[in-house]
Amino acid sequence: MSEWNQEDENIKTRMLSIVDDRAIDWMQRKSAPFIRLMSYYKCAMMEIETKFNVLNEEYSLEFDRNPISSIKTRLKNPRSIKEKLARRGFTPTLTSIEENLNDIAGVRVICSFPEDVYALSEALLIQDDITLIEKKDYIKDPKPNGYRSLHLIVAIPIFLAHEKRMMKVEIQLRTIAMDFWASLEHQLRYKKDSEFTPEMAEELYQCANLSAELDRRMEGLLEKTQQYTAKCFGSTIKTAEFMGE
Repeated sequence: MSEWNQEDENIKTRMLSIVDDRAIDWMQRKSAPFIRLMSYYKCAMMEIETKFNVLNEEYSLEFDRNPISSIKTRLKNPRSIKEKLARRGFTPTLTSIEENLNDIAGVRVICSFPEDVYALSEALLIQDDITLIEKKDYIKDPKPNGYRSLHLIVAIPIFLAHEKRMMKVEIQLRTIAMDFWASLEHQLRYKKDSEFTPEMAEELYQCANLSAELDRRMEGLLEKTQQYTAKCFGSTIKTAEFMGE
């Protein structure tokens, strides 16, 4: 972040001379309902994130490893909200936001292996306060460009001082390899002042296939280590039983 300079101070002075106290009060009153709604979405993200953290802790105790590598959250900014409503032909109102947009609040869960993606999603969806609205499995059925991820739209209650509200959250579950590809694909495809050719798109698609193959091979190694551990653990149990322990 750049330091505050004289030009910034001059702009601040001019703005203050234009916007008086009444105008500031008006802007605060008008923006308060939107800010409140965004805080509700933020609370919903916190609820979802907590649920995944609890599952991660439980799985780490049961299987001696953490299925979740990281969790990222994001709240859609006002400009993106307005533009998306306009593209879909909806009016930019608070009611329209709640009724027509499912991705204001977003939670991205980065998992170690593909099996973790499905195990965590199933564990979340069986919880009695989670309502599944939509599910799109781009792992089993990747997008044409090679993108893979499991997308869920869920509704979750948040409990306020005097009311309970159901809020929608978009959840993306993907492996480390899937996230690596998706992050770089976005940077390359939408880089400013650069042409993205069909040949580049084909190369990215092949990279997506390599990413999928990496997931398969790493999951195969995981299964082998689990089988080895089970074999050794079983032998230990049998020895203990033979010794009368």
